[in-house]
Amino acid sequence: MLHTVIMAGGSGTRFWPASRARRPKQFLTLLGGRSLIQRSWDRCRLLTPPERCWVVTGEAHVELVREHLPELPAKNLLVEPAPRNTAPAIGLAALHIRESDPDATMAVFPSDHLIDPFDRFVLAIRAAEAALVREPDSLILFGIRPTFPSTGFGYIEAGESAPSSTGATPAAPAMVARPVASFREKPDRPTAETFLASGRFLWNSGIFVWRAARLMDLLAAHEPEMAAGLERIRETGDRAAAIRTEFPSLRSISIDYAVLEREAPSARVIAAEFEWDDVGSWEALARRIAADPEGNRTAGPHIGIETSNCLVQTEGDHLVATIGVENLLIVHSPDATLVARRDDEAGMKRLIEQLRARGLDRYL
Repeated sequence: MLHTVIMAGGSGTRFWPASRARRPKQFLTLLGGRSLIQRSWDRCRLLTPPERCWVVTGEAHVELVREHLPELPAKNLLVEPAPRNTAPAIGLAALHIRESDPDATMAVFPSDHLIDPFDRFVLAIRAAEAALVREPDSLILFGIRPTFPSTGFGYIEAGESAPSSTGATPAAPAMVARPVASFREKPDRPTAETFLASGRFLWNSGIFVWRAARLMDLLAAHEPEMAAGLERIRETGDRAAAIRTEFPSLRSISIDYAVLEREAPSARVIAAEFEWDDVGSWEALARRIAADPEGNRTAGPHIGIETSNCLVQTEGDHLVATIGVENLLIVHSPDATLVARRDDEAGMKRLIEQLRARGLDRYL
C-alpha cells in the first residue's frame, strides 16, 4: 500500500523575519487560507488515510505540527532530536513504514512547497505507482519543466523513454517515467540557460516515490553505519529513547548524495504536469502574487505613492505606507521589519550571519 511522508524540518531563514526558528516557513500562511504544511497534508489525504500519512519534524516543532495537523495519528509523528539532513530523516520514516507494512510504497515530499492543482499531483503519484509495478526496484523522481533559467534549483537530465519504464496510466498517458541521464547541481546562469534551451533538463522537485524496503536496502549498501544506527533504533524497546540516542550520531547527508546519485541507473524521472514552486525566497513568493499597475505585489494592508516594483508583506492589520520608492522588499512582523533591495537575495544570508554574530538570536 501507499504511504505518504511529509518532511517538515528546516528553518526557512530566507523568509526572515516572517519565518523564525520557532515558526519556520512550513507553518506560515503566505498566500491566505491554510499554511504550507496544511496544504501538504491536504495533498496527502487525497492519496492515503491518516493512518498512512507520516510527518518527520524537529523537536522544536512538534507542538506546531500537532496544532496544524490535528488529524495526524500520534504514532505517525516522527521526531528528529537533531537535524541530520534528508537521508536519515527519510530512512527513519522508511524504517517505521516497512515495519508496519513490509511491502509498502512511500511517497516523500517537502512540507513547504506550493503545488497546484491537486488533481494533477494525484495523477503524477499514481503514475509513479504504476512505474513501480513494472520496475519494483526503481527510484521515481518528479521533474518540473523549467520556465526560466533558475540558478537556485538542482536539475535532472532526462534520458530516452524505455518501454519497461513507462509510468503511463489511462488517466495520465503522458506521464512517463524516463531513465535519469544525470543529476546536476545548481548551475551558474550560462549553464542554466543551456539547460533550458536543450529541453532535456527538469528542475528537481524533491518529491520521490519508492518501496520502503528498497530504500532501506540501498542505505545498507551505501551508508552502512547509518543503516546500522537505524536498525538499532528498530531493535530497541523504547523507540523514542533510541531515536534520541542514535539519531544525532547518524551521518548528515542528503538523500540525493546518499542514494540517488549512487543509484542513477535505477532512477526514473516523471515530468510532472502540476504547477510547482519551492517558494525558497521572498522573490519566489512574488511570482505567486498578482502585480498592480505599478508592478507592486502586496500581501496585507499597503498604500503606495510614487511606488513601483515593490514586494510588501505585512501581518495582521498593520499598514505599510511607501512614498517615492521602487524595487524594495518590505516585510513587517511583530518584532522585526525588513527593508531590502528586491534584487539582493544574497543579502539575506549575510543578514542572518550578522544577527548571530551580534548575539541577536532572539530574532532568529
